[in-house]
Amino acid sequence: MTLGLRELRRRFRKFLPTTAALALLVVLLLMLGGLLDGLYLGSTGALRSQRSELAVYSDDARDSVIRSRIDPATRDSIESVDGVEATYGFGVALVGARVPGETTIADAAVIGYEGNVDGVPAPPPPGKAWADRSLQADGVHEGDVVRVGPTRIPIEVVGFVRDTNFLQQGALWVEPDTWREVLSESRPGAAVEDGAFQTVWVDVAPDADTAAVARAIDEATGTTKTLTRQEAVLAIPGIKEQKSTFTQIIGVTFFVSGLVVALFFALLTLERTAMLGVLKAVGASSRQLVATLGTQTVVITALAYLIGALIAIGMTLVIPPQVPITLTASRAVFVAIGVFVAALVGGAISLRRIIRIDPASAIGTGT
Repeated sequence: MTLGLRELRRRFRKFLPTTAALALLVVLLLMLGGLLDGLYLGSTGALRSQRSELAVYSDDARDSVIRSRIDPATRDSIESVDGVEATYGFGVALVGARVPGETTIADAAVIGYEGNVDGVPAPPPPGKAWADRSLQADGVHEGDVVRVGPTRIPIEVVGFVRDTNFLQQGALWVEPDTWREVLSESRPGAAVEDGAFQTVWVDVAPDADTAAVARAIDEATGTTKTLTRQEAVLAIPGIKEQKSTFTQIIGVTFFVSGLVVALFFALLTLERTAMLGVLKAVGASSRQLVATLGTQTVVITALAYLIGALIAIGMTLVIPPQVPITLTASRAVFVAIGVFVAALVGGAISLRRIIRIDPASAIGTGT
């Protein structure tokens, strides 16, 4: 270990190319992961924030909130099912929002709800809204009156909430009648009757089986499809595809990280064969030489990760807020573990050569 640190200190320039390459890979991993998390969080917040366990859609909606319709009679049937403790109406209207003092129209999701949403207070009075903090990037402030939809319906922002957006559009949480007005004015063909919602969220009684209640709801109505909260989140258009694509890209990048370390240490071991042979000849064990390589791998990877993380953080500070990149602590830990594992596996490829070095032949090749 001491030998490895001493060589790093005295011959650090030799290790710079690998450190730089790994640092760039760390930047790539963190930015890809941040983009994946930003797309996921920015598209699913409105559903992830629901406290209820089940979401009921009309069976012809193809698991889409926008296409779904639950009328009052269907809701009555849902509430009559054993195990249903409470229900909460929910609906979304995707519209443009004109912000005071801004020339660019902001993308907004006007969400009508009846409560039971984590992090969102009770529905405000008619014509008012709780706005997601992401809308601050579009110039929205508390007290502003934003005008939404083609008829410019005024909605006053009374406060801010966090992580509640839908399909990358800033959420405006309003009481149900305000939402119905926005929906009918913005999308006349999608208007719903009084008392109707796009979906209904269901609280399941503590002693009831969630899956059994979901089946019972669909049997009782005959016109619905009931999903769990996680199923509803994954049913949002593009979410599964995004996660699958980015996960594959990130996996390939981890593989490349291992290859970079493997190639570097393989070449370095080949170059140092004579020196390693001398060390063995004077009494150094294979375990000590392996510890030297392991120490160098860990130090180089740690330094590369630190440099890469600082670069990634700096990039997020200059990237426009409209780009959905979110660096989370869990993502940073995941990348750190992944990079270290890839580096150690890559470095381990040289271990067999180190262990099999014969002092006599190694010294002979070096003379």
